[in-house]
Amino acid sequence: MTDECDGDLGDLGDLGDMGDMGDLSGRPDRPGAASRDTGLPSDASGTDRAGINLPGDDPERVPPRAPAGAARIFGERLALAEQFTAILTDSGVSHGLIGPREVPRLWERHVLNCAVIQSAIPLDARVIDVGSGAGLPGLALAIARPDLDVHLIEPMLRRTNWLSLAVGELELTNVTVHRGRAEQFWGVLSAPIVTARAVARLSELATWCLPLLLPGGSLLAIKGSSVTEEVKADRAELRRLGAVDEVIESFGNGIVDQETTVLRVVQGDRPVARGAAEHKSKRKRRG
Repeated sequence: MTDECDGDLGDLGDLGDMGDMGDLSGRPDRPGAASRDTGLPSDASGTDRAGINLPGDDPERVPPRAPAGAARIFGERLALAEQFTAILTDSGVSHGLIGPREVPRLWERHVLNCAVIQSAIPLDARVIDVGSGAGLPGLALAIARPDLDVHLIEPMLRRTNWLSLAVGELELTNVTVHRGRAEQFWGVLSAPIVTARAVARLSELATWCLPLLLPGGSLLAIKGSSVTEEVKADRAELRRLGAVDEVIESFGNGIVDQETTVLRVVQGDRPVARGAAEHKSKRKRRG
């Protein structure tokens, strides 16, 4: 069931026309509010639920055709990935989750860009996707890897409604949608893998995400060209938060034109000091 209040706060940043990549630190209207959606919202009915239009409502928006590389990632679930891309093309655009000029490159820059990192994730793993926004990378990974147990964390009601409808439309049984800030799930959810695709600095991502990791787990942060400089600048903070290693990895060679850059932050065997993380998180938000 989904909370009735809508904590519609601003995002961490902007990636040009890439649209809404998710807000890792947005605050629901009621302190401590966090909902768990296991399917469609209880107050929703038909395609009008949560005001979300399913594919086909706007004939001017046509989903791009899947590139040849998509079959290598999605295999027999390619049709499901195409359905997801169609949903992004329609309601993803109309709800501001994807920029309209991104539609022609949805596969290359978004769906495949995220799905190619699936090879970094162990078999049958639980994955927590923080700041899921348009379901990137969370839904793309859930489609490519039905063995995964994927948990999407997103603070904004309109986005969790959209995510729940997309999960229901795609009939994904390996996805759970949670409404709330990442901090609200410290000690509630944990996993060996946490993913994030956003423009927050590494130190902020680590503050929110590392407490969700099991000892020895990895944060997989999809990053841009500045990742090397970020690691150098924030390494001391990562150590304070319990990280023991950082590795820059590339995925998608021969599948996407520009390989996806992922920073793997490896958590130590000792849990992160939650008190320190909570203090830093509050300080960041006040700033």
